[in-house]
Amino acid sequence: MMICKAASKLTALAALVCAGAPPARAESGWSLLNMTPGVTEISRKIYDLHMLIFWVCVVIGVLVFGVMIYSIVTFRHSKGAVPDTTMVHNTRVEIIWTIVPVAILIAMAVPAARTLVEIEDLRNTQLTIKVTGYQWGWNYEYMGQGVSFFSRLDRESDAARQLGSGIDVASVPHYLLNVDNPLVVPVGVKVRLLITAHDVIHSWWMPAFGVKKDAIPGFINEAWFLVDSDKTGLYRGQCAELCGRDHGFMPIVVDARSQADFSSWLKAKATEQKQQQAAPPTAQTAAASPPTG
Repeated sequence: MMICKAASKLTALAALVCAGAPPARAESGWSLLNMTPGVTEISRKIYDLHMLIFWVCVVIGVLVFGVMIYSIVTFRHSKGAVPDTTMVHNTRVEIIWTIVPVAILIAMAVPAARTLVEIEDLRNTQLTIKVTGYQWGWNYEYMGQGVSFFSRLDRESDAARQLGSGIDVASVPHYLLNVDNPLVVPVGVKVRLLITAHDVIHSWWMPAFGVKKDAIPGFINEAWFLVDSDKTGLYRGQCAELCGRDHGFMPIVVDARSQADFSSWLKAKATEQKQQQAAPPTAQTAAASPPTG
């Protein structure tokens, strides 16, 4: 059992490393080494699928290596074992070791396919947000709502990351995982994302929502999430595609609010941006300037 637990932790750690970004929330201990269930129904289904496939692989690994180790120990030369020098053919055995793996793969494919279909089910969305990746930040546009803004690395993290800044990064809250303008969304509402990029390929990754979708210039990819009604709060992710020298300084923060709070925020933000549009061109440019490297 201890070997299985260690294998689980090492496998999950490798997944995090390959994803190219740290976990979304601050935790300690072994809990950092595995996926988390998240705060959406689809993220929990992805987590359950992950654990199901993992344990199937663990069982297969234990059986295969168990047979190998038993054979090596039991039938070794020092115990008088003599290798078979003739060609041995057993039709029954060959049929069994062909059918069993095929059956296992089919059994694994069914829940995987079901989850993949749900991930792509964009029906009945209630809010659409266009997400555009820039080097190095994000633009969020609430379609049909008159609200659009850029989200960049927050000033404290940006100052601390500079070479020779002298700032202790441990003193900066959520270092490199905080932004100046988080994406604000309502809980209990199915949100549709239209994801693209302005310059190079980025990837919008929010682990707690079970969403990771590439942002490709000239293309629009779609994704969705529906945060549980009782899961208001801040959730953190990052760009998960190597998009240039400041790739590591391109966090994502989502502020999930109650539907009433979100409606009030959206109305106030729309009013504010209308006033900015009526302002002189210099003020408009400053308010809508894209991220710069």
